[in-house]
Amino acid sequence: MEQNLNQFLDWMGAIAPVWAYLVILGIAYGENVLPPIPGDLIVVFGGYLAGIGQLSFVVVVVLATLGGALGFMTMYALGRRIGDAIFEEGRLRWLPKREVFKVRHWLERWGYGVVAANRFLSGARSVISLTVGMAHTHAWKTAAFATFSAAVWTALITYAGYALGDNWTQVVDFLRDYGRIVLIMTGVVLVAVLVRYLLRRNKQPGAEVPEASEEG
Repeated sequence: MEQNLNQFLDWMGAIAPVWAYLVILGIAYGENVLPPIPGDLIVVFGGYLAGIGQLSFVVVVVLATLGGALGFMTMYALGRRIGDAIFEEGRLRWLPKREVFKVRHWLERWGYGVVAANRFLSGARSVISLTVGMAHTHAWKTAAFATFSAAVWTALITYAGYALGDNWTQVVDFLRDYGRIVLIMTGVVLVAVLVRYLLRRNKQPGAEVPEASEEG
């Protein structure tokens, strides 16, 4: 797998700039639709190519942002179509329902802030876009926040690849560790929310059995 990826990067570095730009656009889009695609890695590599003069830094950022935003809105549209069907027993078993419930809680608490932060939540991007669509949020507001999120994240990792030059792979290592930290923190938050919910439910009126009154 790693060998194939290295061959792909070698090929990308050797092709004409116009094709490299199309690769960046396509993979930035596909990462949202098919999460195993290493979109961030390709964008960082695009930053490296910009640093050595093969590509334009601005064009890399713009295309990666456009691809990421379009990919997000594609999954958003799918989520709107799915609606609440995910909650019907026996349907849509391929969807990670546990993660969907988690994101719905985030939406209830932080609203469009979840969309604005989605690019920084590695491992949950596709689930966020699906869940936001299922919640039927305003399409134009969602697109604006998704584009903002993609632009900030893309600019940061493109610049990192641009600035580090031949050491651009250090950015990829950092992103891998960052993704693990985000997953751990997400798990901790999920457990905290569950515990809080259980404690609140136990404190509700009627949760405790009333004591029998004494006669006379």
